[in-house]
Order: sequence, then C-alpha cells, then structure tokens
Amino acid sequence: MDSKYLAKMIQRIQSLYLFLIASLSSLLFSGSILTFIGSSGTIIQITFANIVKSAEGNSLEVIGKLLPLSIIIVLIPLISLITIFIFKKRNIQLRLILFLAILCILLVVALIHISILTISKQSVSLVPGFKMMVPIANLILFLLAYLGIRKDDRLVKSYDRLR
Repeated sequence: MDSKYLAKMIQRIQSLYLFLIASLSSLLFSGSILTFIGSSGTIIQITFANIVKSAEGNSLEVIGKLLPLSIIIVLIPLISLITIFIFKKRNIQLRLILFLAILCILLVVALIHISILTISKQSVSLVPGFKMMVPIANLILFLLAYLGIRKDDRLVKSYDRLR
C-alpha cells in the first residue's frame, strides 16, 4: 500500500470514526452483550450467538440461538473497515454508512426485543453494562462519519465549480 494513499485515508476524521465503530463493534464478539439476573440467582446472558442461562452451582445451558443477531454483529465492523478503504468513492461511502446505520438500528431493536422477551418469560431484571451502550455509541459515530463525508463531498464539488 502506498504511503501517500494511507496518509490521505488517515487524515480524514471520518476514517477515525469508522475505525472506532469497527473497534467498538468487535467488543460484542466476546462475553455477554446483555446480562439479566433473577431473584433466585439465575443469570441469563445474551452473547454473540446464544442466550445462555446459568443457575447457582449449575453449568451453562443454551436456551436460544441468535443467528440473525450474530450476522448483524459481524457485518457492522466488516463493512465499517471496507468503507474506510473506499474513501475516494464518497457516494458509495455515504450509502454504506446509511446501510450501516440501518444495521445498527436493527441491532438496537433486536436487543430491545430480546430483552423484553427475556424479562417477561424468565422474570429477571437487566443488569446495566458497558456493552449495551455500544450500538448507541455506534449510531452517534455513524452520524459523525456521514456528516464528515458529506462535508468532503460538498467541498470537492465546490472546487469543481470553481474550475
């Protein structure tokens, strides 16, 4: 990779936003995304691919699979990194960022839906955690990246009009 190419890519603030999105989203690959605890000591965790239940002293029991959620969690950092490297094609970048924002909204809706179902079926309460805020932070970063790319696009178009 040419060093000038890399320098141009890194100089843009939206590349930093997209890298932060990929980094934050990769945190969702391990550990629990959401944790619930019941009055009897039952712990239910929403992980990357499963809903896992554990009672006091018992082993982990998978009570549900989350394939659509796993696909969304994999796509967000992957497409974010791809979007960084196509910085010369701003229109495609804008479309990809809008697609990523839709994926992130779907992730938030899916997590809320899973939370409501888990709370109602298992009579547990949600334990606040850092990872539950990652999709919201990603949405803010998507907005900032979108605005940065749109600003660059307008700047380039204004230079083209001056020629």
